[in-house]
Amino acid sequence: MKILTLHVDYINFKPLKKALKKIAELSEKEKEGQKVGESLVVLTAIEKGDLVKESVKKLVENIKDIARQVKVKRIVLYPYAHLSSNLAAPEIAEEILIGAEKLLKKNFETIRAPFGYYKEFELKVKGHPLSELSREIRTETKEEKIDTKNILRSIGKSILDRSKLKPHDHRILGQEMDLFSFSEVAPGSAFWHNNGLIIYNELIKFMREELRKEEYTEVKTPEILDKKLWLLSGHWEKYRENIFLSKYENRDFASKPMNCPGGLIIFRAKPKSYKDLPMRVAEFGIVHRHELSGVLAGLFRVIEFTQDDAHIFCTEEQIESEVLRLLNLMKRIYNKFGFEYKIEFSTRPKRRIGSDALWNKAEKHLENVLKKNKVKYKVNKGEGAFYGPKVDFHIKDSLERTWQCGTIQVDFSMPERFDLEYIDKDNSRKRPVMIHRAIFGSLERFIGILLEHTKGRLPVWLAPIQIRVLSFTDRNEPYTRKVIKKLGEAISEIRMDADFRSVPIPTKIKDAELFRIPYILVIGDREKKGGTLAVRVKGDKRIKTMKPEKFVKSLKKEIYEKI
Repeated sequence: MKILTLHVDYINFKPLKKALKKIAELSEKEKEGQKVGESLVVLTAIEKGDLVKESVKKLVENIKDIARQVKVKRIVLYPYAHLSSNLAAPEIAEEILIGAEKLLKKNFETIRAPFGYYKEFELKVKGHPLSELSREIRTETKEEKIDTKNILRSIGKSILDRSKLKPHDHRILGQEMDLFSFSEVAPGSAFWHNNGLIIYNELIKFMREELRKEEYTEVKTPEILDKKLWLLSGHWEKYRENIFLSKYENRDFASKPMNCPGGLIIFRAKPKSYKDLPMRVAEFGIVHRHELSGVLAGLFRVIEFTQDDAHIFCTEEQIESEVLRLLNLMKRIYNKFGFEYKIEFSTRPKRRIGSDALWNKAEKHLENVLKKNKVKYKVNKGEGAFYGPKVDFHIKDSLERTWQCGTIQVDFSMPERFDLEYIDKDNSRKRPVMIHRAIFGSLERFIGILLEHTKGRLPVWLAPIQIRVLSFTDRNEPYTRKVIKKLGEAISEIRMDADFRSVPIPTKIKDAELFRIPYILVIGDREKKGGTLAVRVKGDKRIKTMKPEKFVKSLKKEIYEKI
């Protein structure tokens, strides 16, 4: 039920004709209408699911509460269907209004406007802060019987069938390293465990550090946006089969499949000058795309994922310098992870937005950068984005597979569709160009690729657990705790845990190896006596004896320089 209350100096209303055939005829006096002085007018829409007894009670409670605040003694109950598009059956609505009228008459002079009639009305609302109030009144429906055991059975546990997977499949590594899991309650969406979330967050942290060097700002845009935005951007025609839809107050909304339109809305939020350009805006945006369950594959093909998007708004003269800057950024980041890559240049598709003249300019600028800088590339005719040509980066992993991750796209069309402008030096209004870019692409898929590329042995700065300290025997535990404390003091942000279980050292090492922990330290009598550390390095079966100072220095270098 929805109500809108109006504290009025007066209200005059008159029935005109029936809106519902089954409604009883009004008396001649009722047809004349009514003039009511100062009162609280309660415009009311009864909705599907509203239960009569409970609704009457809650409606009266709300009216009494508001009437007390505005200090009135007269109530006008006024049926007003326009407040909702989810109306209850007329007989339910009328019953609730009659019931409320009966109860309210005990404390107030109460007038109920005719139900089921088109009416004209005139009123004068007072101007104080409480003169207009809206409320949504919910009543509990009959409690549904819940079979918790059956629900749990239907959800099941996340069981991974390893029979068809290779030993270093990221799904196996994800389970062994306790990184993530999947459940049918959210198909195609990763449940990130603590260890996996560390990797996810560290990658974003690393990227933010790189973006600061490149003078980016960062934004966050809503995940659910009005359908009209997607119609304007052109994504509706391209992606409508893959868009999740919902309704709100009789409007169509979509979970965003792309971040671009949100960036355009931010650009439009305030006037821009040529001095603001280039404007480099990054977003780690969560997007959703409808996929058939049969094609979902761990982190490689998902429904919910995070894109490391950025949108660069610039002048046409700045396009080539910005694209070159992006080529260098891509190279720096892929080299950090040890990925080789190839570049492909894709031109205008048959189904596209924007004029041929704009496409000619976009393709020319993008290809100019590749040619001038002697970049090797392959041409894919007709495979560009629907809004502009693109340069894609195909990285190669240790298993000789290639993955399209990064992309640079030059777009003249969306700024035109969204009527973007900036004020130039001569005070004329000019249209900016939009460069779309991603580096990781899907953060989820990049993590999957990286896990398989490294066989789970991530660089130290990215590893969820960087050090595990093992006590050789129970008597070594006190000294082991001292070693842990000193390491923590030397490197405050170190991710470290310990294993003090009363089990053989080979068992502890085997368990630590499942997590692909880069450094395993064993502390026994010899280490205590010599003030040293027994270090097992990144899966190497040999144990190195190191002084704590030397180990800390080497570890700091790996973490801070991201070696």
